[in-house]
Amino acid sequence: MQVTTTCLTNNHAGIPAELAALDSDSSLLLLFGTSGLIDRPDLIAQVMAACPRSHVMGCSTAGEIHGAEISDDSLVVAAVRFEKTRLTTTHAAVHNPKDSYAAGQAIAATLQDPALRGLLVLSDGLHVNGSELVKGLNDTLGGAVVVTGGLAGDGTNFKRTWVMKDRAPQSGYVTAIGFYGDHVRLGHGSKGGWDKFGPERRVTKSAGNILYELDGRPALQLYKEYLGERAAGLPATGLLFPLAIRSSNTDGKVLVRTILAVDEAAQSMTFAGDLPEGVLAQLMRANFDRLIQGASEAATLTLNNQDPAGSASPTLSIAISCVGRRLVLGERTEEEIEATLDILPSGSRQVGFYSYGEISPYASGACDLHNQTMTLTTITEL
Repeated sequence: MQVTTTCLTNNHAGIPAELAALDSDSSLLLLFGTSGLIDRPDLIAQVMAACPRSHVMGCSTAGEIHGAEISDDSLVVAAVRFEKTRLTTTHAAVHNPKDSYAAGQAIAATLQDPALRGLLVLSDGLHVNGSELVKGLNDTLGGAVVVTGGLAGDGTNFKRTWVMKDRAPQSGYVTAIGFYGDHVRLGHGSKGGWDKFGPERRVTKSAGNILYELDGRPALQLYKEYLGERAAGLPATGLLFPLAIRSSNTDGKVLVRTILAVDEAAQSMTFAGDLPEGVLAQLMRANFDRLIQGASEAATLTLNNQDPAGSASPTLSIAISCVGRRLVLGERTEEEIEATLDILPSGSRQVGFYSYGEISPYASGACDLHNQTMTLTTITEL
């Protein structure tokens, strides 16, 4: 396996020769770029022209990751040429959240095969219900295949996202690539680092990913009481105060949900994933040091989930972190990227993006939708 990465801007002097050199029918091209590229796709088109044979995946972001650096208004590209691994890409439409479960099922059914070892999934970030998407994937694959990925971002605008479909940026789709064969190794890890505060409240009225009531009170009204003066900046300021949910007070599995939109008339909030009626929900806030430690722990988990026999091989790390973490960490954001590279094998190449949701197993087995986490996927080939 050969890997190269680069960060391009509209002022670049041309597509690096290293990208074109790795183009083949068994190569993967990953692109993470600003949401505005859907209106001016020339830069993407140049990369496509330089690598006409490669399988292509990519999406819009709330910040692009290249190595230990974060940028905006750029296009980060990774090219991976496999020697012994078969690749297959597919897509499904998600023009509204009701399409999400069927999209997950369709993608899994298309890629399912006894030789399938892992999936990387990238989805439109605004028209999808991430919980239903992963449920469709899990119900079809049965949890035997590693599934990771994320939801595309649009900075803090929440207006439009894109994924790469048919080698061009398009809205309203979920895309995926399957990795096949006994030589590919995918590691995965996902951690948060947020602190809970305030009482746990029960979700008393919801519909899918729309939350109406907590403990019988209008959810948005209650949420605004906690946010105080920050409430005027919703939904963006809601990224600073996500919700932790669990099925009962004895359940150790805690998932995090972050806001995508608010409805003043209905006093409701729309989240990136489901908040089923009856679950317990608790507000969370940032602890800077714990967020950075969470990124380090995600890298450690990733190494533990990766076959040690592949540790000496070239490694591509795909870092998908939540936009809320970037807003909270501010000027310290690059510290969480540096923390992952400190743990990963020396010489690992890292690309990624800030997202509206992360897809990864909670620890092992079937995948979950996460918010406000650092999620890592490593790819090596034996």
